[in-house]
Amino acid sequence: MLGIFILIAAYRYYARLAERFSKTKWHYGLLAIGIYLGTQLIFGVAYGIYQGITDTASLEDSNFMAFSGINLVGWLLSIAAVYGIYKFLENKFIEENLQKPSLEIEEIGRKE
Repeated sequence: MLGIFILIAAYRYYARLAERFSKTKWHYGLLAIGIYLGTQLIFGVAYGIYQGITDTASLEDSNFMAFSGINLVGWLLSIAAVYGIYKFLENKFIEENLQKPSLEIEEIGRKE
């Protein structure tokens, strides 16, 4: 349930970033969902492999739907990945906007 709230928040977070820089909102919203789910998937597979190598008997007793410390770590890693890529995109968009006005200034006075 908490994962759904994180997905919604990540979608809205990226959509606001896209709106601020005049980009397509849903593209970046879906990117946020992909980043979150991809990080969760990679972490889950890595933890499953680790658990399978160290204690094979524990794989039969695993309850993946219960709240645990591993779920908390997965959520925190996913949130960190979403935030890190958000900051990367924000810096990239700021740099693009800094270059964009200079192109518009050069075109002042040109005849079409």
